[in-house]
Amino acid sequence: MVVWTDKERAAISDIFSKLDYDDVGQKCLSRCLIVYPWTQRYFGAFGNLYNAEAIMNNPMIAKHGTTVMQSLERALKNMDDIRNTYAELSVLHSEKLRVDPGNFRLLSDCLTIVIAAKMGTAFTPEYQASFQKFLSVVVSALGRQYH
Repeated sequence: MVVWTDKERAAISDIFSKLDYDDVGQKCLSRCLIVYPWTQRYFGAFGNLYNAEAIMNNPMIAKHGTTVMQSLERALKNMDDIRNTYAELSVLHSEKLRVDPGNFRLLSDCLTIVIAAKMGTAFTPEYQASFQKFLSVVVSALGRQYH
């Protein structure tokens, strides 16, 4: 079980309160697909992903990016039980979609970069540490079916 300090909870909540899910989700997922092109194999039904511009302007990528952010909000609202919150989603990604669990880490790294760029100096090392801890718990919960 993960123990969260009041400062960590406050930092993570503050970060999420400043996010435009549509914007951040699209930028995060697009960055992941561009920087790590092998992750595109899970998005074959999303149409043209032939170059960075196509990915960044793809409405299905934008929509799924928003879905990712909304899913992270579920984790935020259930910080004391992220593992069970993501149990069904973990099974979907591992058994049906066969997503390599390492891709969740890549996506979380891209999300951190996008948020750091958005927040600038407000994304202090303390905020980043809290956010990285949160993302690590989420990634672990999503990849748990592989263990």
